Amino acid sequence: MINLKNVTLRRGTKVLLDQASVTLNPGEKVGLVGRNGAGKSTLFALFNGSLTEDGGDFEIPRAWRMAQVAQNMPETDEPASTFVLEGDTRLAELRQRLVLAEASGDGMEMAHVYTDLADAGDHDALPRAEALILGLGFRVDELNNPVNSFSGGWRMRLQLARALMCPSDILILDEPTNHLDLDALVWLEAWLQRYAGTMVVISHDREFLDAVTDVTLHIDHAKLTRYGGNYSAFEILRSQQMELQQASFAKQQDKIAHLQKFINRFKAQASKAKQAQSRVKALERMEKVAPLLADAEFTFGFKEPNNLPNPMLAISDASFGYVVDGEPKAILQGVSKSVLAGQRIGILGANGQGKSTLVKTIARTMPLLAGTLTEGKGLNIGYFAQQELDVLHTQDTPLEHMIRLAKELGPNSGEPSREQDLRNYLGTFNFSGDMVKQAVGTMSGGEKARLVLAMIVWQRPNLLLLDEPTNHLDLATREALSMALNEFEGTVMLVSHDRALLRAVCDEFWMVGRGKVEPFDGDLDDYQRYLLEESKRLREAAKNSAKDALGADASTEVAKPVAVAVETAKASLASNTSAVSSAEQRKLDAQKRQQMAAQTRPLKRELEQNEQRMAAIEAEKAKLEDQLSTPLPPTEIAEAGKRLKALADEVAQLEERWLELTSQLEATA
Repeated sequence: MINLKNVTLRRGTKVLLDQASVTLNPGEKVGLVGRNGAGKSTLFALFNGSLTEDGGDFEIPRAWRMAQVAQNMPETDEPASTFVLEGDTRLAELRQRLVLAEASGDGMEMAHVYTDLADAGDHDALPRAEALILGLGFRVDELNNPVNSFSGGWRMRLQLARALMCPSDILILDEPTNHLDLDALVWLEAWLQRYAGTMVVISHDREFLDAVTDVTLHIDHAKLTRYGGNYSAFEILRSQQMELQQASFAKQQDKIAHLQKFINRFKAQASKAKQAQSRVKALERMEKVAPLLADAEFTFGFKEPNNLPNPMLAISDASFGYVVDGEPKAILQGVSKSVLAGQRIGILGANGQGKSTLVKTIARTMPLLAGTLTEGKGLNIGYFAQQELDVLHTQDTPLEHMIRLAKELGPNSGEPSREQDLRNYLGTFNFSGDMVKQAVGTMSGGEKARLVLAMIVWQRPNLLLLDEPTNHLDLATREALSMALNEFEGTVMLVSHDRALLRAVCDEFWMVGRGKVEPFDGDLDDYQRYLLEESKRLREAAKNSAKDALGADASTEVAKPVAVAVETAKASLASNTSAVSSAEQRKLDAQKRQQMAAQTRPLKRELEQNEQRMAAIEAEKAKLEDQLSTPLPPTEIAEAGKRLKALADEVAQLEERWLELTSQLEATA
């Protein structure tokens, strides 16, 4: 177990833990929570040995193998699959031992290493690595791309996959969801739920914590408090404690009364029904999260829009995409949608399907490729970019950003624009004192996100376009944002992997994928099941990838037929068949079945022979391994080891051919 007894930790002169004591038991899944700067990452440094305690006693079993995500950006031209495979340090060590044993001709050592390699899962290591990569959102045709060919966020996903590949007794994860879309996040949850060791995770995603943890460790005022249960259970228990200890609900009462007054007044009016329902949601959540919001760095609200055009937007037969070397490349085509006043739209879809492209085009930062996008009279867009630096200037200060914004909008904005007024306004977003003159480039991600929110609120928008607004916000600030959005009078279009925010804010969902934007008939639970099914399909494709046990060239060849099959399937799904009568269609279907049977018959026959040979090899391998478990002369041990290696090589070739055959069958299905 992990045991802290009266531990003191300092960072410089600041005391982060003061005589803190807690015990974590083997196999527990622990969520580490607390305000930004409370000491969560410092405690991780104590766990991994890069920091020692300043006082007290810290114990962690020496025999425990630890896995964690490296924080450095990987710089290598290795294929992605090889990079992740090397995360299995036990396997890498055994393969090195085998090379040395073969070089020295040590038959006994070779036999031991072969047995250890089998125990370490050498036979399916590459498919396991590929399954991790695919689960985290990569495409099959990217498995062997150089690591350096990916952007920073994708390289950090590879670092995460590498950590998951490492056999471990304890896994520590610091904000593992930051670079993930919702599809990859759902897959990661399922993987962590199956993880057998002890896990400690820092995250600002409440639904992620609820899904993967059963203990919550809270850092507050230099103390560690252990709560049994996930984050929601912790929130309830802590709310009860705070209610008993202090009058932390007092500051919320005026807002609750205001919300209730609005609900009572407008709930019967059809024109205000949606806004009233949003306030009902806000009121329901406020009762539970008031103590948490009391700890938030700030709370805020969106100002009432000056007008509410209806519809806000009318999109007709539009194509969304980007221009490469002067040539348009459409990602979404034939989009016809209306966005009405008061709508709360969550935009769903796998990575790379066009969610951000859709939002950026509506936000006027990308051109529309075709069709029409008609804006309602008086439309005023507030846009939160996925990367805050898309709208911020790194060398400028928060005050300079606000001064420039005030000049752009001019006196007609209706907002005070004197420098002192702007300073006071920034103070409400926790930019006080010298912070208003600090260069944005030196600020944390959370501070940049607060500045973007301040700029959006000041513009008094009637349409909010939010692309992953919570990436750098802590849990308390996320709750404050959720409250503010539910009170917002205008329209919200939200892209987010934070399911708690999507559930709390959105009334309907759009699915972006396969070149279309369509309504999603279901809730987030339905969407999560869909993502898990897609993830399972990709994992199965990776598991079936044949490989050479020690070479990368074979895996490259193996990936090709899989990529062909997947791309063929995608093309098939995207194609639009011409309209034909039902009789003609039945005739075409019959001809297609006959052609397919003729094509697949020899493939199926060879596949059956292939599987029979693999079964025979597995039986022979089992006999050899049984022999090696009994005392044998060194010469027989060496011969058995060589035979095992020969069988392993033959299996690799058979698996490669098996994959080619199954890929061809899938491509013709």
